Amino acid sequence: MQFNLPLYPGILEKRYKRFLADVRLDSGEMITAHCANPGSMMGLNTPGSRVWLTKSDNPKRKLAYSWELLEVDLGDGPALVGINTNHPNKIVTEAIEAGTVAELTGYETLRREVKYGVNSRIDILLEDPDRPLCYVEIKNVHLMRQSRLAEFPDSVTKRGTKHLVELGDMVEAGHRAVMLFLIQRTDADHMTLARDIDPNYAETLDRAISRGVEILAYDTEINFETVTLRDFIPFNPASI
Repeated sequence: MQFNLPLYPGILEKRYKRFLADVRLDSGEMITAHCANPGSMMGLNTPGSRVWLTKSDNPKRKLAYSWELLEVDLGDGPALVGINTNHPNKIVTEAIEAGTVAELTGYETLRREVKYGVNSRIDILLEDPDRPLCYVEIKNVHLMRQSRLAEFPDSVTKRGTKHLVELGDMVEAGHRAVMLFLIQRTDADHMTLARDIDPNYAETLDRAISRGVEILAYDTEINFETVTLRDFIPFNPASI
């Protein structure tokens, strides 16, 4: 996935009301950017952090700038984090179509945002006349409280819990269901669940696995032009 270039560097002043962030650009201008991230962003909203934004030329937008990247360092050197939760579906779609996700190759068609379950839409539906339907739910991951260890979720997610139940229902109906965690950080090499943050989500994921839902975790390559799916990351559902 390519950013709407160029990126505008700056320093984070504060993130507030979930979807707003005040940033002082390197030019000296103070602006308010849209923060497309409904989570807590634990550890990622510290004032003084180095950030990068995109700018839209759409005159109908209330906020022209969008917060895209953040630089962090948990002791292993600087790393980039993608905070825009609107991007993972596109990143994964491009990877599947390019054949990068080995577990999800061989399907004839890919459709996005297909209705299923109870008032839900699956992120990606893979179809092939010779195989069961494959329902793929994608979650953005950027929480890290221990070096190299990515975690999900960073806040209570009732919607995410509902999706796990519905994925299990699809398996029991004879289809295939995959929960794919996309880690938008460049400093993770394994992943687990943040059971202390949302115990109900963790227990529901345990049940989903027992029902046959497959779990995949992939990290990303992030630079100042693109974000792309990179490598398979080991996932351990037990907190480490």
